[in-house]
Amino acid sequence: MLCMECGATAEKGYTTDVTDLGDCLVIVRNVPCYKCVECNEIIYTGDVAQHLEKIVEMAKRFMQEISIIDYSKVA
Repeated sequence: MLCMECGATAEKGYTTDVTDLGDCLVIVRNVPCYKCVECNEIIYTGDVAQHLEKIVEMAKRFMQEISIIDYSKVA
């Protein structure tokens, strides 16, 4: 896969996604992604992005100040 920012190669890896909802911070660890070897841009596939949205929506319902979720355990 090529990076959309700089055009370099992006390799499979894992990252931590952080979403700030204002009154709640949602941290999702071990998210599968592609990482650019040059600029470190993170690229998610469509299915991963969709699943992340569902995880954030689920965390919103609990409305804790900080939610830390392991992607691999809820995928």
